[in-house]
Parts: sequence; C-alpha cells; structure tokens
Amino acid sequence: MTRHSTAFDVESLATRLTSVLRGTARHDPGTKALYSTDASNYRLVPDLVVVPADVDDLVAAVCIAAEVGAPVVVRGGGTSMAGNALGGVVIDVSRHVNRILDLDPASRTAVVEPGVVLTDLTAAAARHGLTFGADPSSASRATLGGMIANNACGAHSVAWGTTADNLMGLEALLADGSRLDLTVPAADADTRRRMAELAARPGREGELHRAMQELAQRNALAISRRFSGLKRRISGYALDRLLPEHGYDVARFLCGTEGTLATTLRATVGLVPLPAAKALLVLGFPDSFSAAECVPHVLPHQPLTMESINDALVRRLPDQVRNDAVAAGLPEGGAWLLIEVAGDNVEHAARAGRAIVADLGNAGIPVTSALVTDPRAQAVLWRCRRDGTGLATRRADGAEAWAGWEDAAVPPDRLATYLRELDELMAAHDLSGASYGHFGEGCMHMRIDFDLMSRTGLTTFRSFVEQATDLVVRLGGSVSGEHGDGRARSELLTRMYGTDIMGLFREVKQLWDPSGVLNPDIIADPAPIDANIRHAGAADPKRLLTVFAYPEDGGSFAQAQRRCVGVGKCRESSGGVMCPSYQVTREEQHSTRGRAHLLWEMLRGDVVTDGWRSTEVRDALDLCLSCKGCLSDCPVNVDMATYKAEFQYHHYRHRLRPPSHYSMGWLPLWSRLAARMPRVVNRMTSSGLAGLLKRIGGIAPERAIPRFADQPLTAWFRRRGRPAGTGTRGKVVLWPDSFTTYLSPEVGRAAVRVLEAAGFEVVLPRGQVCCGLTWISTGQLGVAKRVLRHSLGLLDDYLRAGVPVVGLEPSCTAVFRHEAVDLLPGDERAERAKQLTHTLAELLAAYAPGWRPPDVGGKALVQRHCHQHSVMGFEVDSALMRAAGIDADAPDSGCCGLAGNFGFERGHYEVSRAAGERVLLPAVRAADPTTAIVADGFSCRTQIGQGTDRTALHLAQVLAAALDAGDDLEGGTERR
Repeated sequence: MTRHSTAFDVESLATRLTSVLRGTARHDPGTKALYSTDASNYRLVPDLVVVPADVDDLVAAVCIAAEVGAPVVVRGGGTSMAGNALGGVVIDVSRHVNRILDLDPASRTAVVEPGVVLTDLTAAAARHGLTFGADPSSASRATLGGMIANNACGAHSVAWGTTADNLMGLEALLADGSRLDLTVPAADADTRRRMAELAARPGREGELHRAMQELAQRNALAISRRFSGLKRRISGYALDRLLPEHGYDVARFLCGTEGTLATTLRATVGLVPLPAAKALLVLGFPDSFSAAECVPHVLPHQPLTMESINDALVRRLPDQVRNDAVAAGLPEGGAWLLIEVAGDNVEHAARAGRAIVADLGNAGIPVTSALVTDPRAQAVLWRCRRDGTGLATRRADGAEAWAGWEDAAVPPDRLATYLRELDELMAAHDLSGASYGHFGEGCMHMRIDFDLMSRTGLTTFRSFVEQATDLVVRLGGSVSGEHGDGRARSELLTRMYGTDIMGLFREVKQLWDPSGVLNPDIIADPAPIDANIRHAGAADPKRLLTVFAYPEDGGSFAQAQRRCVGVGKCRESSGGVMCPSYQVTREEQHSTRGRAHLLWEMLRGDVVTDGWRSTEVRDALDLCLSCKGCLSDCPVNVDMATYKAEFQYHHYRHRLRPPSHYSMGWLPLWSRLAARMPRVVNRMTSSGLAGLLKRIGGIAPERAIPRFADQPLTAWFRRRGRPAGTGTRGKVVLWPDSFTTYLSPEVGRAAVRVLEAAGFEVVLPRGQVCCGLTWISTGQLGVAKRVLRHSLGLLDDYLRAGVPVVGLEPSCTAVFRHEAVDLLPGDERAERAKQLTHTLAELLAAYAPGWRPPDVGGKALVQRHCHQHSVMGFEVDSALMRAAGIDADAPDSGCCGLAGNFGFERGHYEVSRAAGERVLLPAVRAADPTTAIVADGFSCRTQIGQGTDRTALHLAQVLAAALDAGDDLEGGTERR
C-alpha cells in the first residue's frame, strides 16, 4: 500500500475487475512479487496486478480502481530507474495494449497504443526511411506510454529532441473516466484564440483548461523565471508549456508527468528521416573532465549523438566485447565520446567527423580518435554504451553499485565543472562509481557504490544526494535529465524549484486528480527518497547453504540475486539468446528478470513465503530452458540456469521429483544400459510401447525418442585398430560425452579423423566418465558432484601433464569451463580442467595454429549452441569455417528451443517448438538444398531433424567429409 491509498477490499475489487475485463486481474503472491520492483532501488508490493486485453479494458480498470479509491499505477516495460510505477493497482499495458494503429509516411506520424515497444515502432518506421527521435538505451523493451510518462530522451535527443518534442497528440484518460483529446498546436496557431476555444469546451475538459490557464496566468512571472531553457530539464511538471508564449501546449505538458495526472490511451508521435549515411567518431581523452571540456567545441558541428563512457565501464565489459571494441576502433584513453555524424553519403559523413577532429586540434585539445564507417564495427562500439546501465552496477572488483544519483543534467558548458565538483563530493563521502551519459546535453548517468542495506549507509546516501542536488541547482541544472523523478527524486524538487513552485505542483495535481489516486507519492506529494529501498530487508543478511559456490558474488546466493537490477534486456522481443521463453510467451514471469525478482522475493519471505519449497518460484523456473543466454547477454551476467539448478536441488530434496528428472536426468546411466542391446531398445521406443514409455518418463508425447547407436563411440575407438595420424603434435583427450558416445558417435569418429589429420594422437579417458550435465540441469547436484569428481579423477593424469581436452558437445564443454569450478570450489582438478578444455575449433587454433583445414567450400547455415555462445564464444569457430572456405551464415536465431531435456519434457513442447519456429526452423526450411546445415549441439541437431526435413551436421563431420573427399591425411600444408 502507498501512503495515499484508501483502504479498499482487494478481493472484492479483483472479483469485479475479473467479471468486467477480458484481461486478467490477479493478486496471488507470485504475481505481486513479479511487479514489486522495477529497475530502481525501490520496492512496493502491489495490491493487485491487471493485464488489460485492450484499450477498453485499460479504461475500465482505471475507472473501477479509482472509483473505490485504489491507487492506480500504469506500467509499461517496467524499466524505470526512479521507481516511477510501483505499488497500488499496477496495470501492465505492455502485454496486449501494444498496437501500432497507423503509420503515415507522408505526414511522418504514427498513432500508437501505450504498450508499443519503441523498437517495434522504429522497425516499422524504418521501412519508410523514418525513425522516432527519442531513443533511450532501453529501446528494445521501453514502451511509448512509459516514454511519454517520463519524457524519455536517448542518445539522439541532442539532434532530434526528447519524447515531448516528438509528440503530436494524446488521447488521455482522467481518473473519473473523462477523456481528453489533446493536440500539439501548430507553429502558426493563434494561441489566444486557441486557448479561448479550449476553455469554452463543455464538461470536465473545459473546466480543466480554464483552471490551468488561470494558474499559468497567475504565476507567469514565477514560472518564466524558475523554468530554465535547459533541454534536459525533465524534473517536475513542465508548467512553462502552459504559458501563451510557449503555445499553451497541454499535450506536451502531460509528457513527463509520470502518470500522476492522466493515463495515456493513444498517442500520435512525429517521425524523423533517417540519415542517408552515418559515421561514428570515437574520441579518447585522459579522463571524463577532459571529455566534458570539449563538448562546446563539438556542438556547433550539429552531431547526432555525443555519448560518453569511461574506463571503469569498459573494464567491466566481457573480455570478448572489450576486445571486439578495441578491434572496432576504440582508441586509447580513460574516457571516450561516441559522436555520430550524418551525411548524404559515407564520405560526406566521414568528412564531418574529420572536421571535428581538426577543430579540436586547432583549439589545442589533445585527443585520440577513430573514425568508424563500418556498421558492424559501429554496433560493437554502441554496445559498450548501451549496456552501461547494467554493467555499471558492479565494480571491477565485484562490489555492488546502485542508481540513486544517476540522472542529473546541467548546461553542457558547465558539465566539466559539475563532474569535478561531483567527484570531490563522492570522495568526501568515500564513494566511487562508473559513469556514462549524454554529454552533448550535459546529462550524466552513474552507478555509485552506496550502501543501501544499513541505516548508516542510507544516512550517507541521503546526505550525498541532497548535497549533489544543491550542486546541480547552483549550476542551473535539473535533478532529472531523462529518467523522471519517481521515488528517487521527487523529494528533491523542493530544493530545485522552491516551496512556491512545489505548491503549484500540488495545485495542478488537485485539479487533474482530486482524489489523488493516480500514481501517488510522485512529484507533487513525494515519499522520502530513502523509504521503501528494496535492498534493505530480510533478504540481505541471509546466508543460505548452497551447493554452488557463487565466487563472483562473495559466496552469497542473495548477492547473486541482487545482480538483476531490472533493466529488462531479457524482455527483448527479438534477437539475442536471452530470453527464449519470454520471446515466446511475452509473460513477465518467463523473463530472466521475472524469475530473478521471484527468487529475491523468496529470500525476503514476506510475499513468497515458502522458501525453497515455493511453488511460485518453481512454476516460473519451469519454462527456463537453462540456455545460459542471460550469462552473456544480460549486462550484469545473471546466471538463471545455475539459479534454477540450485533451486531445484533444494525444492525437491528428499521429495519425489518429476518423472523427467529420473528419465532424462539419469540419461547417461540409461544410455550405458541401452548400449548393451541398442536395437531392442530402439524397437521398443519406436513401437506401440513408446506412448507408455513417454508417460512413465515424463516425455512430451509429440517428441520422437532419439535412437541409440548400434556401436558406442568408446567401443568403436577400442576396436578401430592402429591410429591413422602421426601424433606429431602430441596427445589430446577426446571427451566422450554421453550424447556423442551413445546417440551420435559419428560425430566422435569425425572428430578423431580431423584431430589425427591435424597431427594429434587422440586418446579417451580410461573408464566410464561423464561431466554430470543432465544431473546439473535437473538440480540433482549431489549426484552431479559425485559424477564430476569421479570423472576428474580419471582425467587428472592427463590434466597434470598438460594434455588438452577437446569437447564436442557444447553443453558438456561448458560444464568444465563454467559449472565445475562452482560445484567443486577449491578442487584443483576442476581448475585444471577449466583451463585445458576446449572446443574443437579452439583446440586447433591454440595447439595447431599452422594447420590448414581442408577446402570445404560452399555455403552453410550455422546454429550457434546457446552454451557455446554464453561460455566459450563462437568467433574461433567462425574463423575455422572461413579458413575452410565455408560461406557461413549464422542467423540471430537464439536458442533452438530444445535445450537438452527441456524440449523433451511433458508440457514444454509448445514453447520448445515456438522458440525454434521464431527464426531457426524457418531459416533451415528456406535454405537451399546445397547449403549445409551445421549445428554442434545434439539438441540443436535434434530440433532441426524433428522440425524440418534436413539433417544437421557437426562441424567435425563437415571437415572430416572434406578430408575424406580429398584423401589428404594432413589436411593440406602447414601455414608459413
């Protein structure tokens, strides 16, 4: 409950809403836990969560809730960093109220519902050479309704303006059910005449216009003096928009009011032409102060962007991303500006970039620079900036950092002064942080290592924020330059505007929302900035006994759950590996963020009360594919696959498990038994008994059970006779994972062929080995540890001798590269295995750099395995394919959808198939018959085989076939 909420009967309200709406109204613990926080430091458990089916549902939900005095909070993507949309009756418009109703290229306008995600709009507009001017880094999940509520900005606002600047009209709903149809006045409109016409309108609409005009006239002098022309003045109500000299623009006045006055039902937005060509100029400086000092010299060149990052942020990038950024052109420096310039063609844009460098040189400003025109290289560099929101939440040493003072803006010519004095202020409070932001408009984003979990830390937090506010005000700035006020800054508005202007804000709130139900505690009657901090509470001191070690989180499962700060990159509707279940269902509980929030609430224990036995957490994790996409794609490296395994271990400990945990979780054992009579087993699994076997084993009836090989890889290897290779490069251990050994030994035979052709002596571990993957993925961690210890024991002689291990199944290879050291902390054998285990491509690159692969040629459609993407990376494989003359196309297909046992489990087939149908399976069907289909993962090959008429091959098979065709044992000559 918020401070302003009237007591109301939640159950009765839920019943009434359910009877009226086509959407849903829920107040179960799981749903409330999902919506208890956002991307901010704040937590307020909602009373009720409504997911309207359409705009009519949205109207009904607002009116019915307001009628009983319930606080009404409309929410989009839930990416607010200021706590703008928490508590009360949360209405999530992102799920269904998300249509683009019209897009007119001629007028360069679009009509959208509030739940439209920005990238969906820009993708539709791009087909006509247009885009939306405001583009926050959260564009792939930010909704237009949320952007209007906050007056969002983004990298290009220096050229194209804020959301308000690009708004053309609003259809808005008041709490009493009144609707307003507001349009932005034309540039040549007669303002006085227009104001009179609006004031003469009947009913509530005319009453509001008369009252707002009177307020603006009565306080015109104070408003004109107190509201500066700073482009990034996002804080408070934009009362200056109501002045006649500014056109009495009520539509744009509402933009930035954070849902405290009205609810957006539809919006008409302006679109801007996309540049014909763009170049990215990257400037390097010794520090952020030097970068800020150059801003006034660059602005006259009218750049499209002027974004900053610093070395603290770059150091936190994943190694591969950081290396890619350097390769893409990131110059030397301690801070950088990413300056995008436009032109009629690439050369014209490049000339504009060179002109900036020349002017800085003439001004005596020393910089390093790189002018980047390749769109792929530009994308790599932009990722460094785009992921800043999440990356900055962890210091390089692993310590946590938070929002709380992340959004202030000052006039650009005072930015260097602001940064220097802010640095001194941080030092005085013994704080540090990473920064990034929109230097072209004087807006700085930061994550600071506040202690938000102790009373002493919160006292320091308040002291710092208040003093930083005074600094910004003294420099003529705004405490919010983009993210809005919310709970993070509303209390600071008195320091910024004074008590008289705050009085006007309260008067405006009373005029628009006299019952005070629309997003209370924000702007006009603010809650304290240090109230309802989500990190302080019962979850923080808990030190649970866990199986995984969580070394990157100080051994704390609670700290691991704090990794998710709610930025919501996992809610992207397309692209990337994370998060396949969300991309199919579009449900918050099936996003990485939703699951992380539930786990955090499980630790707190006041909403989700059953701890490890929680059915809410169990059900949310059920559709987690354990793809590990979040480990790499999430800016803060949330590892939901590990958290799921940990939870399942505790949840089912000493309890009956789902049937699939016994059938597929123990697959290595059943495979060994099946290998004794594979033909008999195959006849059974393809006969009339298959249905019964699937029911017993918890296997989806739609799935065909894979066939066991007539001869396991290990048996073939023992009987094959004399090795074909010379062994001049020394020994290599081929890891005989269960999938390769018993289900696809042809992959292992192909790998032996390739390795021996490259000059290696191939050996297999002595005895039965397994990495424990299937036990890990089903949360049977005690068994997994025993199996892993046994296998490492059999492998250790080779590891001590420095013999490399090559893995063919990416999931199993990833166990040694990632899970093993967390499951067996302090076990030196696990550490050695991590260092010495490689994919086939990695091994050839590291241990046979002079070997030239056979000339395969032709085209290939390649499915990257999720675990390889997330743990090992794929660039080395791409390089090997290029060296083999393969024209490889690796579409951005994400997870194949099968994901080990997931897609075989009963109840998962529809999600599994839908994930595959998103990109991968249609791409395979569309591929030319001469195009090879390459997928190293057994699951990927199985999904392709069961979903199309094509057979996918492991890269080892592709190379071995070319070797056999050429009958060239050494695979060509050595590189010189």
